[in-house]
Amino acid sequence: QVQLVESGGGLVQAGGSLRLSCAASGSVFSINVGWYRQAPGKQRDVVARISRGGRLIYADSVKGRFTISRDNANNTVYLQMNSLKPEDTAVYYCVRLNDYGAPFGSWGQGTQVTVSS
Repeated sequence: QVQLVESGGGLVQAGGSLRLSCAASGSVFSINVGWYRQAPGKQRDVVARISRGGRLIYADSVKGRFTISRDNANNTVYLQMNSLKPEDTAVYYCVRLNDYGAPFGSWGQGTQVTVSS
């Protein structure tokens, strides 16, 4: 069972950038991975997904600003976040997805991203 651990969050000013990392205990080449986020008082929503075939899907709210990528050699999935906005403030999680795009397995602790205005 591949385990995923998030890191890379922090405090950044609006317009800035951050890169989140999702380190896997095994190969990321053969799994589907999604980045989700949850703001206080709101539900957890998908931000971006990468399939094992390399298909990329983004939420409308982050298209053109966020990029999901995969480093097979380092067993890591990244989320590059540019042009950050205060509304991007949330705890960000990475999780395995099944072939229908639904998360399965356990959720990690997440990594906090705070964007100041």
